[in-house]
Amino acid sequence: MAMQPVSVTQLTQYIKLLLDRDEILSQVCVRGELSNYKAHSSGHQYFTLKDEGAVISCVMFRSDAAKLRFRPESGMKVILYGRVSLFPKSGQYQIYVTSLQPDGVGALAVAFEQLKRRLYQEGLFDPAHKKPLPVYPERVALVTSPTGAAVRDMIRILGRRWPMAQVLVCPVRVQGEGAAEEIAAMLDYVDAHQLADVIITGRGGGSMEDLWAFNEEIVARAIWRCTIPVISAVGHEPDVTISDFAADVRAATPSNAAELAVRDGDALRSGLRQLQARLEQAEQGRLARLRQRLDTLANSRVMVRPEACLQQRELYLEMLRQRLEHGGQAVLSRQQQRFSRTAAKLDALSPLKVLGRGYAMVSREGAVVRSAAQLKSGDAIAVSLADGTAQCTVETVQRRNKRGKKEDI
Repeated sequence: MAMQPVSVTQLTQYIKLLLDRDEILSQVCVRGELSNYKAHSSGHQYFTLKDEGAVISCVMFRSDAAKLRFRPESGMKVILYGRVSLFPKSGQYQIYVTSLQPDGVGALAVAFEQLKRRLYQEGLFDPAHKKPLPVYPERVALVTSPTGAAVRDMIRILGRRWPMAQVLVCPVRVQGEGAAEEIAAMLDYVDAHQLADVIITGRGGGSMEDLWAFNEEIVARAIWRCTIPVISAVGHEPDVTISDFAADVRAATPSNAAELAVRDGDALRSGLRQLQARLEQAEQGRLARLRQRLDTLANSRVMVRPEACLQQRELYLEMLRQRLEHGGQAVLSRQQQRFSRTAAKLDALSPLKVLGRGYAMVSREGAVVRSAAQLKSGDAIAVSLADGTAQCTVETVQRRNKRGKKEDI
């Protein structure tokens, strides 16, 4: 008997119906490794789940993907929940995923590490961006739940340590859906209106899920935007949140945050009293030294016998006068000796000495005649002698040749 042929669509619809009716395939839990992960602009997510022996296509629709606490990545080990069905257009069976969680590590822990790494790379945790806390804040804003024990502890500690500061409670939800948005909006509001000198945001202890609002990116970015210094005080000391990294200062607990925000007034007053005592002691010591110096001066010889001091000064001046006089005489004597030696040298070199020995100096028109060649018959010359000058006229001029004989010129 010949079989009645069916269309591809009919066969595909039949297989899809079989898969959809299977109770086991309607709700499966599968472990594997993500591969070819893609997040579509529509919000749907597409990926492949594989192990050593097989692969299967998966799709996660936008409504389910929006509930994820972490960002899936290729190569990540996961456990997924969903149903197996057939996509008629491709004729390929796939898993329609309703929830996804990391294998071996909680989804919140993975989400925490992913966001921490990404914000660190953007520079939100850079120490250079951290602002110092004010030394004496006048206003402290508490961005936290108004009904928790944490806010009461902070108000009590702030009032005890620094009662001069005005405490402003800025009420927000600190857990549950929408809490992160409220915290971020309140931080922006306080900063925009400059309502405080320092902000404390946080809450008391709880599970990781309870503290999760302070692990949201929107809160971290709001803290980073604040121009007012922010102290993060979330949970107990072992608890660490993203807001702790983004804040200017991390406090171990809300109570510790209140201690960090303001100075201890009692300790400050005690310190001032100690400084006052040290100042008084130093001043008393200074006055004692001045009294001792005054007593020493009052009992000194110049004050008891001022005439003796004057006599001593007179003796000293007389000694200086004698030393100056002796020194001046010695200098004068040396200069006189030097003058005598110089005068003797000049006298020995004087042309008058030469003239005194019978020599004469001839000059013509004011110039000394050094050679017979400078003269001719009829020249008027002056002959300088030791005791006077004679005006003469040259009659003849003779000079010696190389042989020593005289020749008329």
